Amino acid sequence: MTEIIKPADIEKRSFEIITELLGERRLDPENEPVIKRVIHTTADFDYADNLVFSPGAVSRGVQALREGCDIVTDTQMARAGINKAALERLGGRVHCFMSDEDVAREAKERGVTRAVVSMEKAAALSLRKPCIFAIGNAPTALMRLRELILSSEASAALTVAVPVGFVNVVESKELMLSCGVPYIVARGRKGGSNVAAAICNALLYIITR
Repeated sequence: MTEIIKPADIEKRSFEIITELLGERRLDPENEPVIKRVIHTTADFDYADNLVFSPGAVSRGVQALREGCDIVTDTQMARAGINKAALERLGGRVHCFMSDEDVAREAKERGVTRAVVSMEKAAALSLRKPCIFAIGNAPTALMRLRELILSSEASAALTVAVPVGFVNVVESKELMLSCGVPYIVARGRKGGSNVAAAICNALLYIITR
């Protein structure tokens, strides 16, 4: 028979299993909560190798959240997956501008993706209030964000660069490694909105649990 586990114990047991399956593998203590949260979300142990962190990225992200920063995502799915209650208790909000009417209209007029225009809209916000950018779907969002950061038109407390797919995905993520801002990047083709949300939640849980 399948063991009956109380809901509150399921996550705890899941992380115990992850630790067991990692075996002798030793993770950087600062990055470990993020890596394990992503593995927990995806059941994919490749992330123990695929996730790369700029020095102190986790600490920088946690500090920004403690100080009430906002989070900007490129999908409604990522926005839905981030623990908004935990973020709001710290003074922050989650934003996704992809579905905004003005973004859709401008993207159509200019012949660019909504992801590009949504990053431009987010850039204005980031100059008024510190933001973490969590990009899990659109390489064009990541590439435009990089341009805006390099031109000082946007500011990022941390960039979570984890788009998934086959077209410009690998290239866009590699570019973020030399962007000059703290980053957490999933190298290769893997990633997704669920991974972006998981990383944000891991940072939040370091503070709130």
